[in-house]
Amino acid sequence: MSENMPAHSIDVRVYYEDTDSEGIVYYANYLKFAERGRTEMLRAAGIDHPTLWDTHGVGFAVRRVTADYIRPAKLDDALSVRTSMTGIRGASLTAEQVVRRGEEDLVRLSVQLACIRRDGRPARMPPPLRAALNAFQNDA
Repeated sequence: MSENMPAHSIDVRVYYEDTDSEGIVYYANYLKFAERGRTEMLRAAGIDHPTLWDTHGVGFAVRRVTADYIRPAKLDDALSVRTSMTGIRGASLTAEQVVRRGEEDLVRLSVQLACIRRDGRPARMPPPLRAALNAFQNDA
């Protein structure tokens, strides 16, 4: 993820519950960190999940994730999760995320999300949602 790309960032602390018996972050917990990053990016854009469902009748479901695990995070590490949109389509979007410790990339993720209705069927993204997400769009 390029430093000049529009991105949202949150800080995350590694707690005991995030680690294995050796004090290393269990691989699946990076997905939780990434989910928090996407949720807080939406919140920063003025959108929250309950409003999406209640006002627009849509939500997001993860369709595909690829993760490149580079280095481990450990108990009590201070991490950041950077999130940027790299593709916003009619009923889906792609987010690129990086979990870092300082300036060191630990995990790089590419997450494809589907915009869905309550019944699980695809739905076109409402224009206000699309406009809000454009603030975090990277056209590279």
